Amino acid sequence: MEGQDEVSAREQHFHSQVRESTICFLLFAVLYIVSYFIITRYKRKSDEQEDEDAIVNRISLSLSTFTLAVSAGAVLLLPFSIISNEILLSFPQNYYVQWLNGSLIHGLWNLASLFSNLCLFVLMPFAFFFLESEGFAGLKKILEDLDEQIYIVTLEEDALQRRLTGLSSSVEYSTMELERELENVKTLKTKLERRKKASAWERNLVYPAVMVLLLLETSISVLLVACNILCLLVDETAMPKGTRGPGIGSASLSAFGFVGAALEIILIFYLMVSSVVGFYSLRFFGDFIPRKDDTTMTKIIGNCVSILVLSSALPVMSRTLGITRFDLLGDFGRFNWLGNFYIVLSYNLLFAVVTTLCLVRKFTSAVREELLKALGLHKLHLSNTPRDAEASKPAANGHQKAL
Repeated sequence: MEGQDEVSAREQHFHSQVRESTICFLLFAVLYIVSYFIITRYKRKSDEQEDEDAIVNRISLSLSTFTLAVSAGAVLLLPFSIISNEILLSFPQNYYVQWLNGSLIHGLWNLASLFSNLCLFVLMPFAFFFLESEGFAGLKKILEDLDEQIYIVTLEEDALQRRLTGLSSSVEYSTMELERELENVKTLKTKLERRKKASAWERNLVYPAVMVLLLLETSISVLLVACNILCLLVDETAMPKGTRGPGIGSASLSAFGFVGAALEIILIFYLMVSSVVGFYSLRFFGDFIPRKDDTTMTKIIGNCVSILVLSSALPVMSRTLGITRFDLLGDFGRFNWLGNFYIVLSYNLLFAVVTTLCLVRKFTSAVREELLKALGLHKLHLSNTPRDAEASKPAANGHQKAL
């Protein structure tokens, strides 16, 4: 009997491993397909040539797609774990959710950590240098006759030099300024046309509702961080920590059950979106934003690396700020600084102060103006700021100044 029990236990373990591997593969396959369509939507179409460089582009495209899929998996780690915990609590004996267990969740966290490091330190550097060195074709081009190429390049250089000599520096500077101004005008025109085409339903309901929703999410995030700061001061268990035990399905992470879990998931996605928007809003990364059908592979690789870094930091950031109480699993909970009280407290204080200042100085004024416009109260001139008073004065030509 003992031998049969041992065989049965080994068979059960084998089936569990096969089931978990199949689920992980299917989840990653879905993420990979979605990531492939996203990258091909932004990838420059002129790079799809049929020559030796096409192989290089395909390899770089595959590695970038793999990295973006890993980034999406890292973003979904906490939401998937939180909802799995609530499902197991609600349906502990349900046959159809037996595959959803602690072993699967731990495996997903370990794979996300492993693939994140692999993409960040191995695959993406290889894809970049492989692309810049022209791949396998680079060895062949060294052996080519370079005299003809040098002659052609010399002719092009002489032609460009003659064209530059015929133009004065002021004309060149004026041309660059005009091109820059034209691009800004086109961007402004596109935004204005979009606002003009918006229906009354969008202007009066959708836009104000979205802005109010963002305001609520930001306010709730600050409130949760403030509560987490108080908990850090009075309770040691509020410190972010990793766990190796099963922990899944044993207790609810929120006093409000599914509602609290759904709120945590919404705030986690909000943190990720705000991080990405904030990253691309930086002046240094302004030209780094991918454009539809006009993004080079080098820029795609850079964007994939940036999103990978942000997504890999999301679970640790969410737990450190107290957005969720779900303990970090795998290598995500093995950072030494997670046990440093002063670092964690300083991080929470910095987030609360900076977000509150941003909320008071910029976001609330924008929401107020949009709500007044949507309700038709902007004509009452409720705002008495100096800028509004100056804007309401008629100009010299009899027209009202625009904001």
